[in-house]
Amino acid sequence: MKKILSTNEFLVALIIIVLSIIIGSKNSVFFTAGNLIDLLRSGIVMGIFAIGVLIVIVSGGIDVSFTAIASFCMYTTTKVLNYYDFQGSVLIAFVLAGAMGLILGLINATFISFFKLPTLIVTLGTASMYSGFLLAFVGVREISNLPAGMSKFAKMNILKVTSENGVVSSLHFSILILIAVVIITWLLLRYTMLGRGIYAIGGDRVAAERAGFNITAIQFFIYGFVGLLSGIAGIVHTTLMRNSNPVNLLGMELIVIAAVVLGGARITGGHGTVLGTLLGLFLVIIMNNSLILLGVPSYWQRLVIGILILIGTGATAYRTMRSSRQLHRNSVG
Repeated sequence: MKKILSTNEFLVALIIIVLSIIIGSKNSVFFTAGNLIDLLRSGIVMGIFAIGVLIVIVSGGIDVSFTAIASFCMYTTTKVLNYYDFQGSVLIAFVLAGAMGLILGLINATFISFFKLPTLIVTLGTASMYSGFLLAFVGVREISNLPAGMSKFAKMNILKVTSENGVVSSLHFSILILIAVVIITWLLLRYTMLGRGIYAIGGDRVAAERAGFNITAIQFFIYGFVGLLSGIAGIVHTTLMRNSNPVNLLGMELIVIAAVVLGGARITGGHGTVLGTLLGLFLVIIMNNSLILLGVPSYWQRLVIGILILIGTGATAYRTMRSSRQLHRNSVG
């Protein structure tokens, strides 16, 4: 029991509960079904991004190119399908965007694995390259006329709630995509040798290599997987917004990384859970979407998120240091 109470997941869950009680006591709208649905809806795209970022951070890397990849994939896919007047299923859009995202992610992996370049430097460079190519050669104008399949998918809701004021809140079908991504990633990290390899690389790359893990293959999987998820998230974002804007997602990197770090993933790698990431994501969503109910200006929210990142990172580092000291004392004793 004591071990559970000291976990990062429990602490984040406790913060969420306390914050929710505070916001709900000041504004009862927070606890309405419509507001809960709106919170879930706003977390779909960020959630898909966060799962990809979790895997990268667990492996000891940092990826800041995922929003640029998503923007490139969603805008290019939309433009191509419109050009050919495609009237088919939205699945084709997901396949095209996912394939493009996979290729762009593998480009990241090539520089990181073969040339041994720092992950942050590589993804900063490729993010600028992808977004620059998109704006220079593909287009800069917002596309509001989506292909038929994407427009149809945009209207697919699994739940609708109407408030007393007549405001309709709807939970989009794409929440099931997020759930599928979460389950697959959880199974991958918990029960597969590939998942153990991802943790091993983040914990100690040299030791992982000596243990027989193929570092190159695992890194190609990690960044290819992140690219694939980014492409999928881009199409989800386009359908939720019902338009395709090439710059709409850029700048979301910090918030997503903050959610993963707050969920207990260590920047140094080797530690992080899907549950913790989801809790961290929900905390950030509450901070972004619900502090306005307390009358807190939007520019203060970024300050609070920054402070939470420092607290979350510091708390994780402190617990790691305490564990190291305890192990040292036990070994000496």
